[in-house]
Amino acid sequence: MSAVRVLLVDDQELMRQGLRKLLEIEEGIEVVGEAADGVAALAAIDETRPDVALVDARMPRMDGVELITRLSAEHPGVAAIVLSTFDEDDYIFGALRGGAVGYLLKDCSPDELVAAVLRAGRGETVLSSPVAARLVANLRRTPAHGAFSGEDLLSGREREVARMVAAGAANREIAARLHITEGTVKNHVSSVLRKLGLRDRTQLALHLTERRS
Repeated sequence: MSAVRVLLVDDQELMRQGLRKLLEIEEGIEVVGEAADGVAALAAIDETRPDVALVDARMPRMDGVELITRLSAEHPGVAAIVLSTFDEDDYIFGALRGGAVGYLLKDCSPDELVAAVLRAGRGETVLSSPVAARLVANLRRTPAHGAFSGEDLLSGREREVARMVAAGAANREIAARLHITEGTVKNHVSSVLRKLGLRDRTQLALHLTERRS
């Protein structure tokens, strides 16, 4: 299996050097480039061909949220992870809605960062524990009872499952409440994601909290 190719995007050179030293000693990870802001990162994509972009939230010229939104539109094969000191809702939800596959805080452990890069390279979503807790708390405060974009594409049961996912329910909880098996829940979730063109449960939850105009 080829190594996960990583582009480091941070306006602090010391941070980029530290991340490079940390990641390049790991088997299965190759640091292929660095950029000091979003503009430079976009310019470096074609040359470096990264699988994963490790992106700071606050940068000059183009911040992390704007960069991730551009990457999702122009380079959908690049999985973006935010690595930031900020756990503010605007950054977290902006990045996730923009297409980020993960959001980590800079006080995470080296092992957590390495694992996140490898998981992102496999197409998985990675959230630090504080960020995941913030996401679930926000979704529980704003349950998705209203209409949402693409609702008419789903069956009645799929809509039930989708709304329960948006409220932070696990497959086991959904299965118990709907009196169906966990396998059936998984099938419904997969069908919902496919019909709505979403990547994972995190994107589904965010999608359902955005009311259709």
